[in-house]
Amino acid sequence: MKLLRLSLSAAALTTLAATAPAFAQGAQPAAASTAAPACAPITDTQVRGLFDRWNASLRTLDPDKVTANYAPDGVLLPTVSNKPRTTPLEIRDYFVKFLQAEPVGKIDNRVIRIGCNVAQDVGTYTFTFKDGKSVNARYTYVYEHVNGQWLIAHHHSSAMPEVAAAK
Repeated sequence: MKLLRLSLSAAALTTLAATAPAFAQGAQPAAASTAAPACAPITDTQVRGLFDRWNASLRTLDPDKVTANYAPDGVLLPTVSNKPRTTPLEIRDYFVKFLQAEPVGKIDNRVIRIGCNVAQDVGTYTFTFKDGKSVNARYTYVYEHVNGQWLIAHHHSSAMPEVAAAK
């Protein structure tokens, strides 16, 4: 009986070892892979274009056009508000006030990472406003491919800490 258990344990370990590399690389069992969505292709240039699309929507001064860039369950952690925005209505509310300053963003530097149906754009940007003032900030955009389009799932923006500490 002890030998039988040892043999069964060895067989189980052999099976596990044989399948582990496939799972470690993100593969799924055949039954599950048929339901998994295919990875939507996107390039670094296209990810850069997603920021340009968002920035162009700012220039319309229309909060609905800006909000349309966000996924229905998107999260905005904005630069000039302490309140996390976790619904389309809250995100829109933020932009109603923010757009009054007529912001225009410019990327200073960035790092882009691309995965399956997700892309990250992380770096620093500078916003200039109609009054001539500017704000340097850090940002993170996480985009997800949702219903055939790339939308912002997470957007975090915060003023540079050294500038904030100097005030």
